[in-house]
Amino acid sequence: MSKTKAWIHAFRLRTLPLALSNIFLGSLLAVADGGFSLKIFLLATLTTLFLQILSNLANDLGDSISGADNEERVGPQRAVQSGVISKKEMIRMVIVFVILSLAAGLWLLWEGLQFLSYTQGFIMLGLGILAIAAAINYTVGKNPYGYSGFGDLFVFIFFGLLGVLGTYFLHVGSLHWSLLLPASAVGLLCVGVLNLNNLRDEVNDAKSGKKTLVVILGRKCAKIYHLMLIGMAMILACIYTYLHWISPFQLLFVLSFPFLIRNMVVVSKNEQPQELDPELKRLALSTLLFSLTFGIGLIL
Repeated sequence: MSKTKAWIHAFRLRTLPLALSNIFLGSLLAVADGGFSLKIFLLATLTTLFLQILSNLANDLGDSISGADNEERVGPQRAVQSGVISKKEMIRMVIVFVILSLAAGLWLLWEGLQFLSYTQGFIMLGLGILAIAAAINYTVGKNPYGYSGFGDLFVFIFFGLLGVLGTYFLHVGSLHWSLLLPASAVGLLCVGVLNLNNLRDEVNDAKSGKKTLVVILGRKCAKIYHLMLIGMAMILACIYTYLHWISPFQLLFVLSFPFLIRNMVVVSKNEQPQELDPELKRLALSTLLFSLTFGIGLIL
C-alpha cells in the first residue's frame, strides 16, 4: 500500500455520509421552518467533515497505542497498524485536523453571529471545543471514554443532538422542543453504526481491554440493544411527523425503513462477526437516506 492510499484509508471515507446526516437534517429542518443560510450550511458541512476525519485518525492512533489494533482484529487493517504510516506522522496529521476543525468552526461561528448573541456564540464555541476534544479522547489519552463503554453516549450527543440542533440553531437562531425527536432519531442510528462496529470487534476488544458497551453487555444483549436503537429511531420520526402533520409528503422518510429493517434482521441473525463489516457502510448510507428524505418531505 502506498502512503497516499494509506492516508485515504485512514480518513475512512465510508464514515463521512454518516457525519453529514445530522448537518443535512438540521439544515433541511431549518428550510422547512423558514430559515436557511448557504454559508452556514457549507461551513457546517466542512467543519463536520474535518471533525469526522479527526476522529477517525485519532481512533487509528489510539487503538494502535493501546494494542486494540492487532493481527486478530476482524475489520480492515488500520494505517498505523500496517506500518505504512508511523505514529509520529499520525500525531502530526491529527494536529493538522485539529487546526482545520477549529478554523472551520470559528468561521462558522463568525457567520452565525448575525443570528446569535455573543453569549450564545461563546456557548457554541465551547461546544465546538468539546466536539474536538471528544473526537480525540474517544481512544486517545489516559482514560479514553471509548474504552469505558461511553462511546455510544458521546456519539448520540454529538452526532445526534448537538449535530442536528446546533446546525438548526445556527440557521434559525432559535429551537423548539420537538426538534429533539428527529435529532434523537439520527443520533440513535449513528449509535447503531458504532454498535455494529463493536459487535464486529467484540472478541478482540475484550482481549485488548477495550470495554465497549458490546463487551459489557455481551453479544446477545448487544443485539437486542441494536434492535432497540433502530426501532426507536423509526418511532421518534413517526411521532414528530404526527405532531407536525401537514401533507403526505412528510412520509417520504418511510422509504428508508426497508433498509433499516433489513439491517435489524441481518444483525439479529448474525453469527459471524466479520460479516457485519459491510453492514457499517449500508447503515451509514441508510442513515443519510433517512435524514434526506425526512427533511425533504417537510419541504415539499
